[in-house]
Formats: sequence, structure tokens, C-alpha cells
Amino acid sequence: MDAKPPAAIITRPKTEYNLAVCILASGSKGNSIYVSDGNTAILVDAGLSGAEIERRLRLRALTAKNLDAILVSHEHTDHIQAVGVLSRRYQLPVYISQKTKKASSQLGNVHDLRIFECGATFHINEMTIHPFSISHDAEDPVGFTIGQNGTIIGIATDLGIATSMVKQHLKNCSLLILEFNHDPAMLEQGPYPWPIKQRIKSRTGHLSNVESKKLLKELQHDKLKYVILAHLSDTNNTPQKAFDEASKALNRCNARLAVADQHMCGPILYLK
Repeated sequence: MDAKPPAAIITRPKTEYNLAVCILASGSKGNSIYVSDGNTAILVDAGLSGAEIERRLRLRALTAKNLDAILVSHEHTDHIQAVGVLSRRYQLPVYISQKTKKASSQLGNVHDLRIFECGATFHINEMTIHPFSISHDAEDPVGFTIGQNGTIIGIATDLGIATSMVKQHLKNCSLLILEFNHDPAMLEQGPYPWPIKQRIKSRTGHLSNVESKKLLKELQHDKLKYVILAHLSDTNNTPQKAFDEASKALNRCNARLAVADQHMCGPILYLK
């Protein structure tokens, strides 16, 4: 994958890109995605500690002081751990659905709470945000598309099945951040108790490499530039297995594949 030099996004001429994306972390121990259009910068989820998110931003010459908002996909700890802390520390508005807010008992106080409705488009300055319903064992889980000047990124990292709605919203994206959670054989033979295995495999659990490959095969198009394989299980998957399955899907486009990491941030990707 083409990694740009770790220069602060706000210093790059706006005409060079429409959206810039950096995966700060992805996996069951914490998730957070940085997105900027050059003028506005947001986090999608903040599932690490506040200090760790700040540290990972600094590794890419970014700063939490320049953030404008946090989006919340659902209430699980690995997505909301630092939402309240960062909101209070940097006076950030938090965009969240009403049901997810009620289910987020550990969120604490936030600087500015802004409720969105799943399925209703809203804007953060010039960014167009559309939350759409996904199938996961949370109160009101959503994926997101984020658009700017015709460029769209799609985020769907916790879903048990790929519904028609998911496919509809992700079909025209320039960059996809897509769950490749587990290898079916590794999950079956692995150490997890049977009820947890059943939960992961269920319609409200997580997509396997094989299921995600089928979804990606449907979503590919000639303007798809990047696919980031996300939310891999440390126990029931390997980056190579996920990458190999995803590679089999891409037969009609030249999108570049990368695997998001739980323990380190990825490069900044710039989309025109």
C-alpha cells in the first residue's frame, strides 16, 4: 500500500485530495479511524485509551487538538473507551444514536452530544455522513459512509451478515474498511468456548474471511482504490489468511489491499 510521508494533513494543499484516512487501531482490543477532508478531522470510534489515541495520532504527525468530532458506531467498549475523555479534553461534539447513547453506560459526560438517526444523512462541515444499520449484537449498531466532493469511504467492521442495505451503501466507495474477522476452521478448532463460537458465527456476530470475500466480490468496481481488511481476530485469524481470501475476490478492479493492525496505526491514505 502506498504510504504517504507522515506530514500533518492540514499542511497539505486541499486540492491534492478529497479525503484522507488513517486506521489508528482495529480489532477486539480497540478500534479508531481518523478521517479528514483537509479542513475537518473526525474520529470514527475511540476504543483505545485517550492517551494511546493521542500517541498514535502523533506517530502520523497529527494531533487530537485538530479534531472536530467523534462518531460512535455502537456501545461496545472496544469502540467507545475514550470517547468521553477525548470529548471533554478537546471540547469535541459526539455524534451517536439515541439507542446507543442509552446503552453506553460507561461513556460518561461528553462536551456536546449530537444525536443522529440511523438512515438519516447529516453533515460535519463539508463532510457528508450517512449511518446505516448493520447486524451486530449491540443496541443500534451502524456502519458509516463518509463523503466529500464525490469521494466516498465505507466503514463496516462489526456485522454478522451482509444485508442488502449494507451492500447498497458500500457499493460505490473509493475506499472500503471491511470486516474480515475470522477463519472458519481456526474458529472451529480454536480455544473459545462453544457459546462464544456460536455468537461469533451468528447473524449478529462477525463476518468470516469467506463471507467477507463474497461481499467484497459484489462490491468491487473500477473506481475502488483501497480495501482495508479490519477487525481481525488475534486468536481465530491471521493477516495472511484474510489477505489471501480478499485477493480471490478482486477480479474486476485494481484496488490495493491492506490489513489493519490492532497494535499499530496504519499509513495515511489520500483519496482524490
